[in-house]
Amino acid sequence: MDALSNMIKKNSYLIIIASVLLVLVSGCYYDHANLSYPQQNSAAATCNLSSITYSSSVTGILKANCYSCHSGSASAGGGIQLDTYATLKVYAANGQLLNSISHTGSVPAMPLNAAQISSCDISTIQTWINNGTPNN
Repeated sequence: MDALSNMIKKNSYLIIIASVLLVLVSGCYYDHANLSYPQQNSAAATCNLSSITYSSSVTGILKANCYSCHSGSASAGGGIQLDTYATLKVYAANGQLLNSISHTGSVPAMPLNAAQISSCDISTIQTWINNGTPNN
């Protein structure tokens, strides 16, 4: 009877250990968030780069993210003004605008002390620059 009792205990321990391992292993899996939670990426999916204009697309992004420091006298923004087409075109042409909003290059990352603007907004400005920075 002792042998049978020991065998039952041994099998019980093995079943418990196997069950715990099964729970641990099945609870840890890698999923792709963009596939499991597609609503998180809806902004990227709806980024329309087909009809970008300076007057509506670009200025809207700049008003929301840049004008608080970089408009008017721009004293808070290091003297950099982005609220007119002529001044913005200079920073777009020399690469400072795109480098600062993309957080790349040797210029300070903008917006200062804030999160990077959305990838759609960066792509919008990049497309406008690639199209020759039209004043439309």
